[in-house]
Amino acid sequence: MATVTVNVNGHDYAVGCEDGQEPHVEALAREFDARVRDVAAQVGKVTELRLFLMAALVLADESADLRTRLMDCQEKLGRSQSDDALGEMRAAQAIDAAAERIETLAAGLV
Repeated sequence: MATVTVNVNGHDYAVGCEDGQEPHVEALAREFDARVRDVAAQVGKVTELRLFLMAALVLADESADLRTRLMDCQEKLGRSQSDDALGEMRAAQAIDAAAERIETLAAGLV
């Protein structure tokens, strides 16, 4: 297990992570730090714990919105795929019907 030092709101924190995940954890910490600083600019002087909590709630809210949008997109994709499958089935039925008519006409020519 690796340890990476990240800086959030001007303070260094040692964070454990899987080997090789250090750059990812550092990027996440930079994103969190940016959110913490945004919240601090909006609310002013509060305890660091409260500041971190508020930033975490902002991120959780954004995450919930993204999950909702993802579910909506998945539903639309599912409906689209169902529509496509229905169209393909109808096209196959039309081809089968045309083939039967051609076979009937061909049999009448013999």
